[in-house]
Amino acid sequence: MSTQQTALSPGRANLALATLFLGMFVLGSGELLVVGVLDRIAADLHVTIPEAGTLVTVYALGLAIGGPILTALTIKLEKKSVLIGSVALFIACNLVAVLTSNYGLFLVLRFLIGASQGLFIAGAFMAAMVVVPPERIGQAIGIVISGVAMSGALGVPLGTLVGQTLGWRGSFTAIVVGAVITLIGTATLIPTVPPAGAGAAHQAKYAFAPRVLAVLFLNFIVFSTVFATLTYLVPFLQRVTGISGGLLSVFLLAYGAATAIGSFGGGKFADRNASLTLIIGSVGIAVSLLVLYFVGSIAWLVVLALLAWGLSFYSIVPSLQVRVISLAGPGGQLAQSLPVSAANIGIALGAFAGGVAIDNYSASAPVIMGLIFSVVTIAVAWGSSYLKPPVVDEESSPAAAAPAALAEPA
Repeated sequence: MSTQQTALSPGRANLALATLFLGMFVLGSGELLVVGVLDRIAADLHVTIPEAGTLVTVYALGLAIGGPILTALTIKLEKKSVLIGSVALFIACNLVAVLTSNYGLFLVLRFLIGASQGLFIAGAFMAAMVVVPPERIGQAIGIVISGVAMSGALGVPLGTLVGQTLGWRGSFTAIVVGAVITLIGTATLIPTVPPAGAGAAHQAKYAFAPRVLAVLFLNFIVFSTVFATLTYLVPFLQRVTGISGGLLSVFLLAYGAATAIGSFGGGKFADRNASLTLIIGSVGIAVSLLVLYFVGSIAWLVVLALLAWGLSFYSIVPSLQVRVISLAGPGGQLAQSLPVSAANIGIALGAFAGGVAIDNYSASAPVIMGLIFSVVTIAVAWGSSYLKPPVVDEESSPAAAAPAALAEPA
């Protein structure tokens, strides 16, 4: 891939990264939007709230399973075209969702929308990596990832507000408008990005190597750690901290803003030393959760703990991506679609474990569950720091290896 760097001026490169950021923001908002208008969808489609909640599950399956499958199927295609195609599929499926009143069709559409987002994510990372100099690859990945963080911090609240005002179909229409703008930006501002590496079968040998699976497991356990607590943060704030109403939004916004800042800064840390960043960030998550547990009844200290937690969490997400791509070597193009799958499985486990904890104990129990997971996270982060990228004959696998800048310092 290092031989395929696309020569762009700094201004053009920044415009390309801004387009990819927008795409991640819009598509990420489309993923989470359902949560804020679930009751309205259920009423409109004449299903129960739990049945409507299945829309979240099938989207996650589309992202975790459909995304890598589409990435493998399109692995030898030019990536700008893949990005355009993924956004076009996202738009088409959301438009049909706006028009349909058939719940079964809606479920199928949500799976396809999730798969299109997974395909866009993989293409966005590759495009980001080739429009910047090798020494800025981590920062470029951080900018792309920050679009997801911003969708959680701002996109969902704004989409929910639109949904409460114009109905859930209105909020989905707003997402379509944002996706159309992304499509135009992608067509005009993203340069041609040739495919890198061999076919999917050859890349899979490297993408699923034990060293890559180890970091994917770290990705999985990091998201399990965070979402064991985050899923039940509102009950914690209500019952332990003693806040409600509008103040809840303030506390959640503080966490969301911290994740966005962390993703920007985390890209720079990934460029310097991704392995060390993963260790320090994992320790930061554990310490933040420990503080949150002990100061849960003191509102202003809870805000500080949430800020530290959000910063620690998203500061390591770019490094997780960089390490997977680096350790996959010639399988980097396929491997870059896998962290989002590991993350979604981790979210599912974390939410389940946190639910068991709060059902059987107290509102503080999910924090303890997150702490238990965090101990494993630190150990895996430390152990995986010793893993090295494969040594590959570049002539036998041209343009397949990850950029040299992704290699970790000894």
